[in-house]
Amino acid sequence: MRPASIWTRLRDSRWLGILASALLCGLYARGGAAWLLGFMALLPWLRTLDAEPSLARSLLNAWAMSLAFTAAVFAWFGSALGSYTQLGAAPGLAVLLLAAPLFQPQFLAYALVRHLSRRRVGAALAALAAAAAWVATEWLSPKLLGDTLGHGLYPSRLLRQAADLGGAAGLTVFLLLSNEGFTAALARAVGGVRAIAKPLALAALPPLLLAGYGLFALSALSIEPSESATPPQASPAPRQSLRIGLVQSNIVDYESLRREKGAAAVVREVLDTHYAMSYDAVERQNADAVLWSETVYPTTFGHPKSEAGAELDQEILSIVNAAGVPFVFGTYDRDAAGEYNAAAFVTPGTGLLGLYRKTRLFPLTEYLPGWLDSPTLRQWLPWAGSWRPGSGARVFPLRLADGREVPVLPLICLDDVDVNLAIEGARMGGQAILTMSNDAWFSADAQGAALHQAVAAFRSIETRLPQFRVTTSGYSAVIDPSGSLIAGSRLGERTLVMGEQPMREPPLTLMVRWGDWVGRAAAIALVLMAGLAAMTALGRRLGLAGEGGDADAAGAALPVDFKVAVLPPGARIAAGLLRTLARGSLLGMAAVMLLGDTVLQTNTLAQLRIFGLLFLAPEAAAWCVLLAFTARARIEGETLVLSRGQQRLELALGDIAALEPWRLAIPGTGATLRLVSGERWPYGLALADPAALARALRLGGSGHSSQVSRASLYAAARAAMRLGWLDRPLVKYGLLPLLLALPAFRLHQYIAYGSALGEYYSFGLLAYAKAFALWWAAWAMGVILCAAVLRAVIEAGTVLAVLLQPSRSTWIRRGLERLSQAALYLGLPTWLLLRLLAN
Repeated sequence: MRPASIWTRLRDSRWLGILASALLCGLYARGGAAWLLGFMALLPWLRTLDAEPSLARSLLNAWAMSLAFTAAVFAWFGSALGSYTQLGAAPGLAVLLLAAPLFQPQFLAYALVRHLSRRRVGAALAALAAAAAWVATEWLSPKLLGDTLGHGLYPSRLLRQAADLGGAAGLTVFLLLSNEGFTAALARAVGGVRAIAKPLALAALPPLLLAGYGLFALSALSIEPSESATPPQASPAPRQSLRIGLVQSNIVDYESLRREKGAAAVVREVLDTHYAMSYDAVERQNADAVLWSETVYPTTFGHPKSEAGAELDQEILSIVNAAGVPFVFGTYDRDAAGEYNAAAFVTPGTGLLGLYRKTRLFPLTEYLPGWLDSPTLRQWLPWAGSWRPGSGARVFPLRLADGREVPVLPLICLDDVDVNLAIEGARMGGQAILTMSNDAWFSADAQGAALHQAVAAFRSIETRLPQFRVTTSGYSAVIDPSGSLIAGSRLGERTLVMGEQPMREPPLTLMVRWGDWVGRAAAIALVLMAGLAAMTALGRRLGLAGEGGDADAAGAALPVDFKVAVLPPGARIAAGLLRTLARGSLLGMAAVMLLGDTVLQTNTLAQLRIFGLLFLAPEAAAWCVLLAFTARARIEGETLVLSRGQQRLELALGDIAALEPWRLAIPGTGATLRLVSGERWPYGLALADPAALARALRLGGSGHSSQVSRASLYAAARAAMRLGWLDRPLVKYGLLPLLLALPAFRLHQYIAYGSALGEYYSFGLLAYAKAFALWWAAWAMGVILCAAVLRAVIEAGTVLAVLLQPSRSTWIRRGLERLSQAALYLGLPTWLLLRLLAN
């Protein structure tokens, strides 16, 4: 069978395409070299989605894909559920498949947004929208196991490093875009090499970007402090590493052991095994601390329920005191509200230092949601516990025998699939993650335990914190900040895992700064896209925009007398460099302040000095250059006349063959005249609307290449947006900052001086006026920075619209301008109001 016919059958047969993608995803999830499949595993399914004629059929297709994906990737989970509940593997798998759309809801969201978007904005933007829908759905309704496609890239040490920027969700976006690129290339295969070149290039871009960043990130992680910086006479620096022994006892199925040996004998066996292995860790392996797995201690430590429990507590304390190193182990805790799955920190001589309470409980096993809990349901689910969730991340000091205190973040089982807990712990100053889990119910299938370990390893990549992870029966591991295992165990073995990691201040990653931002940003982007689509539909209904999008500009009156800047090459280069420096500096300042440079954030005078030096000065210089070459342009008969005072340039209209808009709008929009001789006129013309000049010169076109055509569309889209009073500089950068500064300054006066005029009463009118002027200037700078970021988004959106949806570029530009105005004039006051209310 020819390859083309195979792909045609995959497209035309919904079930064959779904089955093929499910099998590829199943292989991808098993790890190893199969991580490469992640960039094309969804291709057969996407081909079937392309062929679906209606939204209902697309959603039915997505439902089937969610079921097939669950069966191929998570069959082990259904078997584990059946084993845990003692219903059997087949009923457990049946329940899981029945709940597949709830277990993997992102397929439905992806198909929904993709189908609706492709009919309105084309395939490229639809791919972006669908990818946003996928990760937004996973963010809005967190998965039971915290899984996402990006976790499958864990075997690639290079590509997974980008998780410190956007987490596993960011990797998922890249995988989805590659899948869409390969799908588009396959759909265009009949057109030959030229037809598939662009989508193939776009499909290859995500892995190349991930690999490039991975090289950069790994090189940064490998940098160590220079030993030569230490003077020869200096005494050796104290050891700055942490060595922990992980006790994997491989004692599982406590219920069967209790029935066979009795509860007391099982408790004795568990504790004696851990004592013996801990002795080995401390005495023979020189461990700084010992880590036991989740719920290994059978009762509430520190709050005994009986005399026997109190004796066990004293036994643990004596063991820790004899060892001389801190122990951290899984136990239980209780208070008036109920019981908790917990981790105890026990220090020699001090005793119980504190207890961390597990935050993320497993539903229907460790607890029942309040709205679902009832005596009847508990009769049906006799295994369901009544534990309560903890209050969130906590950081504890691990007090070592050499006097050091290492701040560590404890996580218990499902806590390590929650991105936010690790991020909160990193923000609290944690320098290492201690993870305790009981993965015994995965013992029948190693894939579940491997997935859990891979997801946990992403917490180290995102925060760049080393991790010590212990489980009852495997996989236990020591994980470095790159996510690599430096020591580990096999599944189902009794072993002591020893690992040592350097302790240092971790780099502040984007994930730690911004949190789990990809899903949130995707959700906001979807809302904005939906609003833009609604505006477009409303505009069409009201007759405000035709299919061509630029009809209103084409029918505008032809100007015969207007201002332009007639720029020699040197003047354009000078003005362009100055303006690039000015605008780039704005974006740089915005990025630095957004990323949390606290020195710059709190020093208003430093902000204003940098603002003046890097933005105001070069912007004013660029304005002066343009002003020096500003001229009056008009048509006199069959001649284009450019005049400035006594200076005059004339060019016959018959000598002008075409007007070519600048591909780079630097220092602003403009154009170059192409003469009949084929040469370019030596002067560039900087003006707002090159298309209007072309019409005035009675030129039928503006060049012949696609690049020039796109430049024309971009210039026309910019020129079509008429400035309103809200866009006037005095309103935007003078009045708006004034209105924002007034309440903020008033609050400052109350906080600092006790009344609205406190500084005036204390230091006089001049000091009060200077202080207010400083606040006004600071707010003006803030508004300009916000406007610069919004302007960058608008220009980038316009460029994308010209490239992907040229017929709608003007309307998209208008929508972006309106959204920008709303963000500036509504968003900033709303943000200020919330800050004032918070204070």
